[in-house]
Amino acid sequence: MPQFPALKNDLLLRAARGEKTERAPVWIMRQAGRHLPEFMKLRETHGFFEICQTPALACEVTLQPVRHYAGLLDAAIIFSDILVIPQAMGMEVLMQPGPHFTEPLSSPEDVKKLLVDVDVHAAMELRTVFEALTLTRTELKGEVPLIGFCGGPWTLFAYMVEGGGSRSYSKVKSWLFKYPEESKALLDRIATVCVDFLVGQARAGAQLLQVFDTNAGELSPYDFHTFAFPALQRIGKEVHERLGADAVPMTLFAKGANHAIAHLAEHAGYDVLGLDWCIEPSEARRLVAGKVALQGNMDPDILYGGAEAIEATVKRTAESFGGSKGWIANLGHGITPGANPKDVRWFFECVHKYSAL
Repeated sequence: MPQFPALKNDLLLRAARGEKTERAPVWIMRQAGRHLPEFMKLRETHGFFEICQTPALACEVTLQPVRHYAGLLDAAIIFSDILVIPQAMGMEVLMQPGPHFTEPLSSPEDVKKLLVDVDVHAAMELRTVFEALTLTRTELKGEVPLIGFCGGPWTLFAYMVEGGGSRSYSKVKSWLFKYPEESKALLDRIATVCVDFLVGQARAGAQLLQVFDTNAGELSPYDFHTFAFPALQRIGKEVHERLGADAVPMTLFAKGANHAIAHLAEHAGYDVLGLDWCIEPSEARRLVAGKVALQGNMDPDILYGGAEAIEATVKRTAESFGGSKGWIANLGHGITPGANPKDVRWFFECVHKYSAL
């Protein structure tokens, strides 16, 4: 593994291990992106996937929020996209402005079009993420830890069949119900790439890994446990095993699957569970019973509520988590483009204040 500067701020990693910290570490999903004017300036001359696949540009965008909120952020997350895995499997994905698959999978017969074996170190879409991680870890100079990530297999599967975002998910759910065994086989193939990709990210410099299963809440509890959970469990287990002594903490964010929190804490094999804003932190603490750390979970739209509402929400959330032990402060989903950086700064300042009490 490459040699990197010594880490100066390890709050995130200590919290991920379930330790009590002097305050909760804080970062936000999608912190590198459209809410920052410096990112939008860069987008004037560079395409979205061009940035993802150009290590120097991905590094620059990853560092932008760390610089913008100097001294307030406790993590950087590499600028990339969950859809680099379907791209590496042979599918074309465009941003128009949201993700668009030019040839989504319409039946199990289409699976034959996918690459049988994906070499994550050869596939341009994934290799460039490794290069960006190594460069960014060096450029951070140990200021904060660097997070790597991938999408959860069910969420990626949904995009690959629906061809983009969806309101009903009727196409991909019809796959689950009509072709359950073929669906499980494809989910497992995606999980194989996820494992290799996450292991490669840790070896390239990522100090924590997150799996984003943001469509988990579209499944019933039965279907989540039947289709989504086995692949998530396999990822958690195999990434830890393959990294061995070099293992880094892992976070699972199964958005909308609050029904499964106790089960995930006991059986999924992750160090941290990310929470959406639809569960009270004190209840999540009760359900996980100290088996994992927790991340979250304020409604992203609180950032539009003004300073008083932001402060009140952060204070109440900190009280509900019951202290900074094993808590990584975050939103319950990604920040949206219209958020004002001044309000985001205030959010960070409030976390620093109220999580230290």
